[in-house]
Amino acid sequence: MNQQLLHIFRNTPLGRETLLQSIYFCRRLSASVDIYIPKTNAFLLYFENDVVQVDLDDSYLTAPETARAHVAELMEPSGLRFRFLEPKNYTASSLPDISTNFDFMCCPRGISDMSSKIGLGYIGPRVRRIVKSARFPVLIASPSFKAWNSIAVFFGGSENAVNALKLGFRISRLSGMPLNVYTQDEKGTRNQCERVIEQENLTEPMEQYVQDWHVFTKGRFEENLYAVPHDALVVLGAFGHGLIKNILFGSKMEKVQSTISNNLLIVGPNYRGTS
Repeated sequence: MNQQLLHIFRNTPLGRETLLQSIYFCRRLSASVDIYIPKTNAFLLYFENDVVQVDLDDSYLTAPETARAHVAELMEPSGLRFRFLEPKNYTASSLPDISTNFDFMCCPRGISDMSSKIGLGYIGPRVRRIVKSARFPVLIASPSFKAWNSIAVFFGGSENAVNALKLGFRISRLSGMPLNVYTQDEKGTRNQCERVIEQENLTEPMEQYVQDWHVFTKGRFEENLYAVPHDALVVLGAFGHGLIKNILFGSKMEKVQSTISNNLLIVGPNYRGTS
């Protein structure tokens, strides 16, 4: 079955870097790309149990007359199937409805925030809400294009970590890239993870796909992140604890996204996938 990725295009140099990341990701997975070029500064994403209004900054409306040509210049040499997404339904005349019937979505770290505010350690509230609501994984692109040559899955034994691990198996199978697993051993985490792997019948795929399982028994988690290759696609689970100003991903997730500059493939609490 053909997999599809949703990409919201920004016709700027930063937007070009993000589209290059989507292209690389989809080439590795033989996926197609649906590209939405915004004509207004807001749109709605309809999820099963939530509707997220994404309010774009003005950079997403830059030079609309050249946007399609710039997309084509990048997409056509890739050989990927792609199409321009044209919304059919509108909640209001300036508020298009975007389907969420996709396998992946690519986001910059702060899709709704001015690029001058975006930095390592900052993921905008709309992106967090998309991750929380989506049934698909969300690719958080690094600030500039970076090829990935391996896959790094963070695994702590939770239900969402199991989903991330299964997704890592799938990405490894589709891309042919080596897969490594990383665990911070805290109060018997390694033993818990081993039990979960056995209970979930993951022993065989662990042996088939995982090159190395790195278990950190010393040092702080954020210090041990130095062991993760800079050119790895990082796959991990996130879960929301509630909403104050931002959705909290969980302490480990927050430390990962604020410490490393890798591309992140995030599995939210509503993700439904196959191994």
